[in-house]
Amino acid sequence: MKKAIATVLFGLACLPVAFAQQPGIFKDADHKLGEKLVAEHKCDTCHARKVGGDGTAIYKPQGKINTAGALRGMVDYCSTELNLGFFPEDTTAVAAVLNKRHYKFK
Repeated sequence: MKKAIATVLFGLACLPVAFAQQPGIFKDADHKLGEKLVAEHKCDTCHARKVGGDGTAIYKPQGKINTAGALRGMVDYCSTELNLGFFPEDTTAVAAVLNKRHYKFK
């Protein structure tokens, strides 16, 4: 019984660390929606056309995307420029997926 209680308490103590791993801006992001939108709008294909290769070179332009907010802003820019019609929650979902895959802002 003591071991079970200790395990639960240890797990609860680790919760803030787990949540601290993602920027607050992405706290409520719907990752499944983000994945769906990235696939549906063929973001990788467009990026490959722009930078060549598999397109991943677009994700870390030196000095451009330094924060989670800047990343979300860039996704919003793409949505506007390409007339994708993203709602704010769509933009956040896509940015959260890109953060998880490429940027890893904390």
